[in-house]
Amino acid sequence: MKLNYINGSKTCIINENQGVTYITFPGLAAHSKDLLHAFSTRLGGVSEDYLGTMNLSFSRGDDREKVMENHRRFAAATGYDEKRLVFSDQVHLTHFHKVSEEDCGKGIIRESDIKEIDGLVTNVPEIPLITFYADCVPLFFYDPVKKVIAMAHSGWKGTVERIGGKMISYMIAEYGCESRDIVCAIAPSICQSCYEVSEDVALRFLEVFGKEHGSSLLYPKPDGKYQLNLHKACEITLLEAGILPKHLDITDLCTCCNPNFFFSHRASHGRRGNLAGVMMLKSPA
Repeated sequence: MKLNYINGSKTCIINENQGVTYITFPGLAAHSKDLLHAFSTRLGGVSEDYLGTMNLSFSRGDDREKVMENHRRFAAATGYDEKRLVFSDQVHLTHFHKVSEEDCGKGIIRESDIKEIDGLVTNVPEIPLITFYADCVPLFFYDPVKKVIAMAHSGWKGTVERIGGKMISYMIAEYGCESRDIVCAIAPSICQSCYEVSEDVALRFLEVFGKEHGSSLLYPKPDGKYQLNLHKACEITLLEAGILPKHLDITDLCTCCNPNFFFSHRASHGRRGNLAGVMMLKSPA
């Protein structure tokens, strides 16, 4: 597959290693000595048909060995041990889990007791965190001062509940982080032109974010529905939580507009695999 559109991104770095194509972000990449991060594409795996090729989820009806091989390939290309991955269990809530060494392997090589969790956070090196997507917004967080990483899955329910701001508050409370130090990225997800919502969802966003943000978050359609800008809502939340604009990368890539490169629930009408975001602190040299 050619990368005609994706190579035009101004906010993402397109990487290819060992046949695997993945995305990184400039602000986080500036800390590559201490931090590993990546967001997958569909390219470089062994899954077939609508799951092709880099499906990273065991819950989409894929052959388990093919998913394991995809994880091995993605890990080898980006630089972590897939057997130490810690999986989230995403249910569109704003619950977080502080990951420790005893969690390593949960979800991939052993059963996980991490349930109903849409955010993972740790300050322990060499533990790769992984969260899954197919249109929802992936949020990446890194505090280079306190050496803390976090990831959050932000669908419309998490976004209207300001999951990004809640994760920042959690990092401050649990690890002593300061918002001005945290580097963030909003990774590829569905864009406003592709994301139609009902009036009740639109009104909920207006209630939470205020009418002053209404024109940037929503535009009405003649049929009474609205187009919703999840990227902008996450940006507003992160900036209001104290993230500095220079520490925030915001994607210009849409999963639904680019179904050859990304899995998209809306574009595929539910017949799809899952993308994944990964973060890991590296051990001090």
